[in-house]
Amino acid sequence: MRPVVIAHRGARSLAPENTLAAARKAFELGADLWETDVGVSKDGFLILMHDDSLARTTDAPARYPGAEPWTFTEFELEKLRALDAGSWFHETDPFGEVAAGHVREDYRGERIPTVREALLLTKELGWRVNLELKRQPPPMAGFPILERTLELVREVGLGPEAVVFSSFDLELMRRGRRLAPEFRYQAVLGFHRDRPIDWDAARDFDELNPRAALAPPERVRELAQAGKRVYPWTVNDPEEALRYFEAGAAGVFTDYPQRIVPLLR
Repeated sequence: MRPVVIAHRGARSLAPENTLAAARKAFELGADLWETDVGVSKDGFLILMHDDSLARTTDAPARYPGAEPWTFTEFELEKLRALDAGSWFHETDPFGEVAAGHVREDYRGERIPTVREALLLTKELGWRVNLELKRQPPPMAGFPILERTLELVREVGLGPEAVVFSSFDLELMRRGRRLAPEFRYQAVLGFHRDRPIDWDAARDFDELNPRAALAPPERVRELAQAGKRVYPWTVNDPEEALRYFEAGAAGVFTDYPQRIVPLLR
């Protein structure tokens, strides 16, 4: 089976991350699936958000001055939906692709999507998604994010062929295996970039998503030979991606599906 290309937070080098626009762009580019981060609003709605703070990827500091540090779990969905989650991409040009002339769309005014919207888009496209379940900041740290996400996936009508779950919280993934064993659960590894990965902590997982900088191709080869499916993140250089594929990686997460997809065609 050929390796897969997973668009990290969507095609985030060409569109604002964790938006429906970034997902559509990744689909257009031929990524096999997209990865996105599940968060929860103060009033219990599931949304797409990576950082604890809204400051980097929205206009929250301008719209809600005095609400520093703008932790997303402190805002109700209505306030989150009022934010501009696209202008920052043009203003900061995080990957230099705007300046290079590779971004022709205007993403100003893009909104923070709900997970329901993300799932409906995935279903509409006949595509696949990797839902990374985040540890939620206060006051939503105890929110049953796994159970609510599973509920929503089933409500929308997506099955295990379309949805994969992943998390740094390995106990959460183990609970998922007990609650809904028909789905796949992946261990995300390498939270601390300056500490070696504790591979033993995930020895009961068949699928591993390690930080690439802490999991060189030689290590991936060993894991693949031991029967593990390994998906390093984040791999943006085509030559590096080829080394991982040659080592037996089952796929890679990338910010640049436009660079990695052509390698497998």
